[in-house]
Amino acid sequence: MAITENPKKTVKLLLADDHQLFREGVKRIINMESDLEVIGECGDGIQVIELCNELQPDIVLMDINMPVENGVVATQKLKEIFPSIKVIILSIHDDESYVFETLRKGASGYLLKDMEAESLINAIRSVVSGHAYIHPKVTGKLINQLRKMTYLDETGVALDNGHVKEAGVKYIHSPNSPLTRREAEVLRLMAEGKSNKAIGEFLFISEKTVKNHVSSILQKMEVDDRTQAVIISIKNGWVTL
Repeated sequence: MAITENPKKTVKLLLADDHQLFREGVKRIINMESDLEVIGECGDGIQVIELCNELQPDIVLMDINMPVENGVVATQKLKEIFPSIKVIILSIHDDESYVFETLRKGASGYLLKDMEAESLINAIRSVVSGHAYIHPKVTGKLINQLRKMTYLDETGVALDNGHVKEAGVKYIHSPNSPLTRREAEVLRLMAEGKSNKAIGEFLFISEKTVKNHVSSILQKMEVDDRTQAVIISIKNGWVTL
C-alpha cells in the first residue's frame, strides 16, 4: 500500500499597511513561498479586525503608522479578540520603545522594513514555530534597556538590600508568571548581562545552582536563550518600563 504524505499546511497571512506599493512588494515575496500565502490586505487598523474576523489568518503583518487606528492599538484589540492570531510588526521605527510597547500588546515579532526578503521569510517561519523574532538592528537597543531591569516585590516597590531603589525596567512578580521568586531574581541579573558566576556571587549561591535556575527558566518559558526569556516576560506583562 502506498503511503501518502500529509501536505504541508499553508500559513495564511494578512498585510496591514497604508502604502499599497509596499504591500504589493511584500505580497510578491511571501507568495513565492509554497508554504506561505497572503490572503488579504488593508490600510488601517479598523480594517484589520474586520478582515481577521472574515478571513481568519494565521499571522498579521502590521505597520505601526496607519490612519484611523494605528498598529499598536490594532494589535491590542486583535489579540483580545483573536488570541490565536500572531502579529508581526513591520515598521520603519527602530526605537526600542516601540518594540516594548508592541510586545506588551501581544506582538510576536518586530521587523524593520529595510530587511532583506530572505530574512523576512525566516522571521515569519520563526514566529509560526512559536518563537519571538526581533530585528537584529533593534536587538542591541533592546538589550541596553533590559539591562536596566529591576526586580519588584508584590507592592511594586523596587528594593536594593531593603532600600527603595529608582526603577528603570521593572520585573513584577505576577501570579501568572511560572517563575519562582528566585528564578525571577536570576532573570533580572541575566538581563543586566551578568554571567552565571557573577549571578552566583551576587545571590550567594553556587554557579551550578545558577545554571539549574537558568535551565528551569528557559524550560518554563519554552525558549532557547536568555534574550527570548526576557522578551517573553515583556509580552506577558511581567516586565514594564
